[in-house]
Amino acid sequence: MGKQEFLQLLVFNLGPLHIGTTVLTTWLLMAGLTTLAWIGTRKLSVEKPSRLQTALEGTVLALQAAIEDAAPGHAIRLLPFIGTLWLFIATANLAGLVPGLRSPTGDLSLTVALAMLVFASVHWFGIRIDGLRTYLRHYLDPNPILLPFHLLGEVTRTLALAVRLFGNMMSLEMAALLVLLVAGFLAPVPLLMLHIVEALVQAYIFGTLALVYVAGALQSHELSKER
Repeated sequence: MGKQEFLQLLVFNLGPLHIGTTVLTTWLLMAGLTTLAWIGTRKLSVEKPSRLQTALEGTVLALQAAIEDAAPGHAIRLLPFIGTLWLFIATANLAGLVPGLRSPTGDLSLTVALAMLVFASVHWFGIRIDGLRTYLRHYLDPNPILLPFHLLGEVTRTLALAVRLFGNMMSLEMAALLVLLVAGFLAPVPLLMLHIVEALVQAYIFGTLALVYVAGALQSHELSKER
């Protein structure tokens, strides 16, 4: 059985929903990250932490510090969402290195879904912290006439977030394919390193922009509250 035939077996319909390779790869990544977190936290120890526990603690502390720099006082609240977003996108970008798999972030439908999550989280955290009225008030600052521009900005930055990640990952895979077609397998190591670096950079950029958007909403309605 060839690779294409095997991939076709992974595609099926679940009622009216079409389950393709992008969805299946996403499910596998989610299951893998969940299993890794469960194994790493199953037997926590202060005296003799395992290497996996040490690595997970270092990752969590680094993510928390980065969030604290952008949104002081909100790191604990934002860490579950922003941290998970960073880790998932990084692993999704790197999934293309596995033979037979394709990075799900190279599919526009997934990047749009991630961007919509960021869009919803901005308003969720803003409303949850200071209430609906206080949060919506910052859209009228400094003048109510700017309300349409604020709304347009919310939509355009969400689209830009989705298209940026999709475009970068798609171009990265196309560039890798072109290099392999021209040079064959003479330069696999530099190509592999390029893919890893670019995948991590794009995950960092997406997560950082999501954090900036959420932090910007929090700071905006905090300023409105002070007024």
